[in-house]
Amino acid sequence: MRDAPDLTSVSVPGCADVPSMRREQRLRRGADFERVRANQRRWAHPLLVCSLYDRRDGRGARVGVVVGRRVGKAVVRNRVKRRIREVARSLYPELQPGWDIVLAARPPAADAALAQIASALANLLRRAGVRRAYGDRAPERPVANVHDD
Repeated sequence: MRDAPDLTSVSVPGCADVPSMRREQRLRRGADFERVRANQRRWAHPLLVCSLYDRRDGRGARVGVVVGRRVGKAVVRNRVKRRIREVARSLYPELQPGWDIVLAARPPAADAALAQIASALANLLRRAGVRRAYGDRAPERPVANVHDD
């Protein structure tokens, strides 16, 4: 009998090996996604929309990714999801605990390079106040409820 492969890290060409996101770091239930989307705290970028919900429990942040049919066919949508998850994985250590974050891809994300998605996500998370900039202390909670739709 062969040993099962170790799936605790992923290898994406052009990216450093990073551990995959653990179950407690991901949004999985539909009710969790709905709670975040209903909260109406959104920040927009031409490639992504970031929605937030403050759980106020102090546990680690959880991230969910949504890619609708407007982005493309299944192969394209899955590629966009993988890219967004990869970027979210690399930024996860910089996220403040206690937040549920839903990242929704917009159609231009289908043609965007990984570096463009990384820049867009870093920008959104910083504007939303849930990501620490290098060398800076992040605020406890976002300062204002800003809508950039």
